[in-house]
Amino acid sequence: MKTNKLITKILLLAAVGCLNTNISSAQDEPENPNAELSKQVTALKPGESNFMMAGLVTFGFENHATTFKSGGIKISTDKSNSIGDVDRYEFSPMFLWRHGDKLLAEFEPSWDGSQIGVNWADVSYFVAPGFIVRGGYIVLPFGTYTKRLAAGWINKLPSDPMGVDMAGSDFGVEVQGGFPIGNMKWSYDLALSNGFQLNNDGTIAGVGISAINNGKTFTGRVALLPLSNSSLEIGFSGLYGSLATPQDATFSNIDPTNTKGPNLSMYAVDVNFIQNINPIQLNFKAQYSAAMVNNMNYINPIDTSSYTFTNTTSTYFAQLSLRPVQLKNKILKKFELAFRYVNYTAPKQSAWGQNYSEVDMSLDYWLSWRTVLKLGYEMINSDGTSIHNLNSPELLNGTSLGTNRMVIQFSTEL
Repeated sequence: MKTNKLITKILLLAAVGCLNTNISSAQDEPENPNAELSKQVTALKPGESNFMMAGLVTFGFENHATTFKSGGIKISTDKSNSIGDVDRYEFSPMFLWRHGDKLLAEFEPSWDGSQIGVNWADVSYFVAPGFIVRGGYIVLPFGTYTKRLAAGWINKLPSDPMGVDMAGSDFGVEVQGGFPIGNMKWSYDLALSNGFQLNNDGTIAGVGISAINNGKTFTGRVALLPLSNSSLEIGFSGLYGSLATPQDATFSNIDPTNTKGPNLSMYAVDVNFIQNINPIQLNFKAQYSAAMVNNMNYINPIDTSSYTFTNTTSTYFAQLSLRPVQLKNKILKKFELAFRYVNYTAPKQSAWGQNYSEVDMSLDYWLSWRTVLKLGYEMINSDGTSIHNLNSPELLNGTSLGTNRMVIQFSTEL
């Protein structure tokens, strides 16, 4: 008992000594007014900030034969094949960082085997249900393909339709959302961006982050889902803005008294329909788009004479895919058969004038809901309508290119 009392006294004395030491130290150190704030900043708060990497990988093999004709006479035939060629290879990791329930940062670089680019890099703020504000390097809301269907594991065919990337990505701000209307729904996506410039051959190019004029470009898409099960979507898109004029520009207004610069107008209509007809899932998608630049005078690169042309470019595609998703056979239900027709018309008499058409078909095997193996065959024909072209003689009026291409492609979402 005496031993226990002695141990108790020693422990009490040690505790008092430690308390006195802490009090003395606290009196020696100045009080930190930001101590509570520091604790909040450094404290781990699960769920408030999250980081994730997603993205996609697309890898393929391509074999093609291209025949060049002039005046209906065969000139040459080119045959080649490539593993992981630039048309069918993409590694695009997407980095996502969310802070709380309101803020989301996205960054998706992309490597095509030869160079690194950026698909988009932006910050989104979720203001309220049906209302999102976004800023940065954004995919412009023109049509439905570029923003929603271009990823290899979403696209039913191995390649992209010609000309669907008319608008592409740009630096700007965007508002996006949607609301129900009774049993129907509608969505909106509006953006204001730096826009484009007109090149000396009549083509357009993005000005990037350093806009060289004060004009901005407005892009918008409004879509309606008229059925209660949202199986049908119809979208309408428009783009309008003034085109910047580079310092080395050689084009000019047709009317010399007109001091206004060139401008660009674009519009698109798209349809998306999905329906299960036992045991088949039918998936139909189509889009028509056109871009119009007001007529200007250009310089012929061959003889430096002045000429003009109607600068309108149009493209459309329609695709249908069939998949027996309701079959009991676990192997057969993973196959999907897809068809697509593409038509692209560049301005006649322009340096890149052509009438282009493409018929594609693909047999897809879905290893999972986000991983697919495709075997595709493409038949492409292009008739040149250019009256002058120093760099691409195959586009001259009276020439044609015919290509048969076989593609094997693997694509997955990360």
